[in-house]
Amino acid sequence: MAHPAGSLPTLAESTTALTGGWRPEVAAPLAVALGLYALGWWRLRTRRPALAPPWRLAAAVAGVASIAGALLSPLDQWAHARFSAHKVQHLLLLKLAAPALLLANPLPVVLWGLPRPARLWGGAPLRPGGSLRGLWRALTAMPVAWLLSALALWLWHAPVAWEAALGDRLVHDLEHVVLFGAGVLFWWPLLGAAPRLRPAAHPGAQMAYLLLGAFQEAVLGLLLTMSPWVLYPTYAALAAGAGVSALEDQWWGGVIMWSAGGAIDMLAVLVLVFRVLDRQEPVEPSEPVVGWRRT
Repeated sequence: MAHPAGSLPTLAESTTALTGGWRPEVAAPLAVALGLYALGWWRLRTRRPALAPPWRLAAAVAGVASIAGALLSPLDQWAHARFSAHKVQHLLLLKLAAPALLLANPLPVVLWGLPRPARLWGGAPLRPGGSLRGLWRALTAMPVAWLLSALALWLWHAPVAWEAALGDRLVHDLEHVVLFGAGVLFWWPLLGAAPRLRPAAHPGAQMAYLLLGAFQEAVLGLLLTMSPWVLYPTYAALAAGAGVSALEDQWWGGVIMWSAGGAIDMLAVLVLVFRVLDRQEPVEPSEPVVGWRRT
């Protein structure tokens, strides 16, 4: 719902009219995707159990649940009225849903949930020589993935982009799609879901990648926390009507970004450290079973 120039949404409009309550256009694709994953996981489990361990199914459920919690719960309503709630929403999409779904190794498993003709057709673009394989290989190179994910995060926090998302449902949805895609792009070089496009990076390079990612997010979070003024006018107007401090809410949003987001990144760093100390080779993701192979 867009508002005329110079007008701002009321709190009631922000928490009900814009979000529209239950959203079947979001719930239905999530349910279908999880159903296909569960079916594909079961088919693989009956044929080659090593390719479908139970923890991958749990990761898929956790990833879908994180998306549902961000987009289908009351959090989606609160996020339009409170900046801090909006940051929790982004945390669920970027830091929980994206890595959980990559750990589930979704592409080959979902393809196995499809009929054989659809499976072969769907896997063709990512086989060697496929139309999308070279593009995805370029996008998931560590420097490129880091830069693109950082740009997406910083650009969407620009006041003009953030205000556009607050004022229009489609722009708000686009924001979520882009940021979730940025999360997938960022975590892909670390978690190595199928198709395998390159050998796993050295653990030292992975640690540096994570630390640099955590650093740039922390800088943005600290800028939000230390800002002496409210950066997004819509929140200021809503706060004035509700008798709360928009600046304090913005501070809390920044704290959530650099503390909770950084904690997840540091947990991933610790996992890498323990793997190095234990002298274990990184676990190779399961090879897909629709004709892909390593390059």
